[in-house]
Amino acid sequence: MKFRVYDRKYSYIYYFDSTTGAYLRTGILDENGFDTGMNPFQGEFPHLIDIGVMGHCEHGRSGLCLNAGIECYQDGFHVHKPNITAKDFEWIIAQCEGKTNQVALGGRGDPDQHEHFEELLRTCQKYNIVPNYTTSGLGMTDAIANISKRYCGAVAVSWYRSDYTLKAIDILQKHGVKTSIHYVLGSHTIDEAIQRLTNDTFPKGIYAIVFLLHKPKGLGSHRNVISPNDDRLKILLELIDQTPFRFQVGFDSCTVPGILSHSKNVRLESIEACEGARFSCYISSDLIMTPCSFDVDFSFGESLRGKTIIKVWNGLSFEAFRNSQRNRCSQCKLQPECMGGCPLMSEIVLCEKRERSYL
Repeated sequence: MKFRVYDRKYSYIYYFDSTTGAYLRTGILDENGFDTGMNPFQGEFPHLIDIGVMGHCEHGRSGLCLNAGIECYQDGFHVHKPNITAKDFEWIIAQCEGKTNQVALGGRGDPDQHEHFEELLRTCQKYNIVPNYTTSGLGMTDAIANISKRYCGAVAVSWYRSDYTLKAIDILQKHGVKTSIHYVLGSHTIDEAIQRLTNDTFPKGIYAIVFLLHKPKGLGSHRNVISPNDDRLKILLELIDQTPFRFQVGFDSCTVPGILSHSKNVRLESIEACEGARFSCYISSDLIMTPCSFDVDFSFGESLRGKTIIKVWNGLSFEAFRNSQRNRCSQCKLQPECMGGCPLMSEIVLCEKRERSYL
């Protein structure tokens, strides 16, 4: 199904293909409907919502993630809250109909282990919204993969370097699910990433590898943050820049400053700076809405109890987050493409330009 939506508040059109996942925005349109070439800064409603359906993680308490080299930013090792209810989930999704393209299911555990997993996916289908999710793969079964094929656009398996990682990828592919790998990129994992890309040793048949920058939140340590002057970062980005792979390669928005610094062949229209509070947001299992899931302390968060998504979206907390994006690095010519990097963690911004500032 193809969607075409006109954003009346900010005068642009966006398109979404629920079959391929293709997403496209026009520039701001003038009074005659012509594209001015100026990128819209935000939407009148989030196009993507990351919903933390899992309030706790049964694997986390066993140290599964830490043993796999994954330092959970949601801290599933210590924090244990209820999962989202099916009723609350539908209340969220109903508000999104006709405005939000897709939702990413996540939180403090594997969404496919939610007690009402299939019901959540059916709710998305009911309101014409495409669900995707990320899983460790530990609990993946043929039944879950079959449900995922029926309802989901894609599934990402976190790279946990374990037999169950490979098994989950195999099961998903066997059922025809578009399967990607989410790879947390830190100073402790970048060597492996370079080696596997160079030697082509990632699993066969995957759709994409998406590199997610390591964040010092929750269990995430500062020692594993990649430095902007780490030569290995340049090697990795140049390798990806110059090499054709059998799969797609993507990065989260947090990596954009590094991509702009070290990639020569990247098309600017193919990258997106931090989308938090501009085109996306996060909603926790207990209905706290914040611009980004890495705002684990909810510094910019507001409860949706007694409020709507659009009210919080247009509220003071989200506007404060946007002002940080608008005002950072104002003297840099790449500011429109980068927006100064992460508004939450200056230490992860992969930039050493003298124009860098956080005013």
